[in-house]
Amino acid sequence: MNWLALLGLESLVNRWRASIIEGAIAVEDRMELARLEWQDQKRRLQQLLVLTVLVGGLTVVALIMLSLAVVVHFWDTPQRTLVGWLVAAVWTLGWVAALASLVAVAQRASDGFALTRRELKQDWQEIKERL
Repeated sequence: MNWLALLGLESLVNRWRASIIEGAIAVEDRMELARLEWQDQKRRLQQLLVLTVLVGGLTVVALIMLSLAVVVHFWDTPQRTLVGWLVAAVWTLGWVAALASLVAVAQRASDGFALTRRELKQDWQEIKERL
């Protein structure tokens, strides 16, 4: 004998069961989204670390080359001066490019898990509306 059907609670139980299943599927989707965003965030952080080391190394090299260019500037011939400044300029351009890449990756890394936060916020709004 089906007591739930006799008491008229079968439809209520079925709705609760459907809601629980839907909630479990939503949690799985959100966890998958968070996992994907974590992989993306981890990749950005690795890029940030590599570019930070690159910028640090290029800064040292750029300062050495700039110092060398100043020394060469006061040397005997004008050709040495031109070459010294060109080498320093090339290293400085490399440093500027690496710094620009570092800043771009750092800005993208600061916005981690945006999709997960948006989905959770939307879910919370829907829950509040239902209550």
